[in-house]
Amino acid sequence: MYMGASLGGALPLHAGERLQATSGFGAPVFDLYPSGVTRPGVTVGAQVGYNWQSGPVVWGFETDLSLLDGRRGPHGLFPASPAYVPGLPAYALSANSSANFFASIRGRVGYAWDRSLFYLTGGVAAGGARGPATLTLGASGPDAVFSAPWSQSSRMKYAIGAGFEYAFADNWSARAEYLFLNQSLNTQVFDNGAGYSYASRMRNENHLLRFGLNYHFGEKSEIPGELHYGQHAHDGQNSGNGGNAADPDAPERYSVHAQTTNVVQAYPRFRALYDGPNSFPSGGKANVGSTTNLFLGLRLWDGGAVYFNPEIDAGYGLANSVGAASYVNAAVAKVGRAAPYMRFQRYFLRQIIGLNGGERQRDPDVGARSEVLESTQNQISGKVDKNRIVLTLGKFAVGDVFDDNVYAHDPTTGFLNFAFNTLGAFDYAADAWGYTYGLAAEWKQDWWTARGGVFQLSTVPNGLDIEPQLFRQFMGVAEFEARYDLFEQPGAIKFLVYGDNGYLSKIDDVIRYAYLAGDFPPRVDAARGRAVKTGGGINVKQQVAPHLGFFLRASMADGRYETVDYTDIDRSIAFGFVAGGALWGCDDDEIGVAGALSGLHGDRVRYFGLGGTSVYIGDGALSYAGEKNMEAYYKIGFGKNIDATFDYQLLVNPAHNSARGPVNIFGLRLRAAF
Repeated sequence: MYMGASLGGALPLHAGERLQATSGFGAPVFDLYPSGVTRPGVTVGAQVGYNWQSGPVVWGFETDLSLLDGRRGPHGLFPASPAYVPGLPAYALSANSSANFFASIRGRVGYAWDRSLFYLTGGVAAGGARGPATLTLGASGPDAVFSAPWSQSSRMKYAIGAGFEYAFADNWSARAEYLFLNQSLNTQVFDNGAGYSYASRMRNENHLLRFGLNYHFGEKSEIPGELHYGQHAHDGQNSGNGGNAADPDAPERYSVHAQTTNVVQAYPRFRALYDGPNSFPSGGKANVGSTTNLFLGLRLWDGGAVYFNPEIDAGYGLANSVGAASYVNAAVAKVGRAAPYMRFQRYFLRQIIGLNGGERQRDPDVGARSEVLESTQNQISGKVDKNRIVLTLGKFAVGDVFDDNVYAHDPTTGFLNFAFNTLGAFDYAADAWGYTYGLAAEWKQDWWTARGGVFQLSTVPNGLDIEPQLFRQFMGVAEFEARYDLFEQPGAIKFLVYGDNGYLSKIDDVIRYAYLAGDFPPRVDAARGRAVKTGGGINVKQQVAPHLGFFLRASMADGRYETVDYTDIDRSIAFGFVAGGALWGCDDDEIGVAGALSGLHGDRVRYFGLGGTSVYIGDGALSYAGEKNMEAYYKIGFGKNIDATFDYQLLVNPAHNSARGPVNIFGLRLRAAF
């Protein structure tokens, strides 16, 4: 593993600008050509990566984040073309801040000669979007003001290049690197609300030359002097993670891991009296989606470590993740795009404080399936006090800490359906990708653990952005876990409560407004005001016999209010069994079967019956009946880190609607990790 910093310059390829007259305008004579302000600029940033070497051949990956100066939209007063009809003398553009950065996940391959390395590099990039802007034409009146949101792009952003690196000391190297950075064709649409619009299409491409320094951590992770402690310790997790092969119990210094999950799902035609805006199309559908993650961790001090998770997403969940309250593919991003795109999903600091309540030992509680992975992913191993406090601060998923279950929690390895991986009525804080900013605290004792946390809600329910103002819109959550043995088999029960404090619509008020205004179908955003939505649930995991376990979740939420971020369920119960392949001589295989029942509050039944839509559902009408889900899967393991899963789901009354379905969904999941 290595990390470092870089400094350099960027030369843009396209400096021109054109506002193309589209809706409402009849000819190109209405086009506007503001003078471009894009110019050469400075880039400065940081990078972290990992190398393997075999003889003279070196390969690995790198992720980086850099500021990129000089990329901004036109701002000020501009003269119009003399040919502009009907003779517009000037117009004004006002642009807010843009995404003046670039980030990337790139592969590297090179040839080493003595202390020198020549390499090629390429991968997916992010950044470069144009910020919200306002266009004001010379005429007076409200129709002369055009507003534009953030620019959007459906193309893949990428960076390719080459470099030279020289190791001038045992742990230090210097390098020079060239990159061609393509941040895609960004489109920004200005609209005046009266049927007229302009579109600006910017081709954001740059030549970059930068110089950097890297510090290389080396192969061993053993820290001299007094022992340092991580949260979990696990056997056999030393390779590729700064581990010390001579002492497998030595605490890791850093952790580097990755995984990729690809899911294809499809269903045939099914019975439906009608389709709506958020329905499964009744004629059948198939979709493919994938997520690829890097999991980077670095120990900073005794008990403290920082973690960083860049992610590449591509494709779509089935029917773009709508059509069922318990959506059927939680393994891929809900925000679907045809081209791969990159985001930084997690970056957080975790501090473990030992309470000296017992001998420092390997922690036998490896948590959920996701935490079996996170013993390596987002986990630096080492010995811990049995009694301890764990603090997590930064951007991460609520489910990373709360509502865990060893038998049903991680859709990349177990059940795909959302109904089985969390409490169905747990409307937890998150952006549209499932992550948010927050603080969580865990106090672990011999037979119990208490957890509490506070997290930022999205700016608007189910929004893409997280509320930027601290405690303006937030969620509080608390959980108590008790561990026990039942007939000499380990088990645990968890009790969870939460409250969402933000600007939410009360559904009864939404319906009243629709009748008063004669505005149908009712709009869930018509009556938002300050409110607190509460809920809670019970989560049970119980080993029945070695390699065979049972799980149960039951939950309820205050259905008088709209869905905040997850999901369109007000009460639910889910249960199932998971069996390990050791029972039939296939140690890496696994089979699971589960069922779930869910329902809605009466106000929400009325809302959907009037044609309302929500986060995941909205058929245009509703013949209410509780949604029922069944899922069964068989996972074939090709060793510990590669597997293929065959999945079947049956949805009865999808979207709580007896007028549609049942739906038979068939899936194949392919996963690889290291």
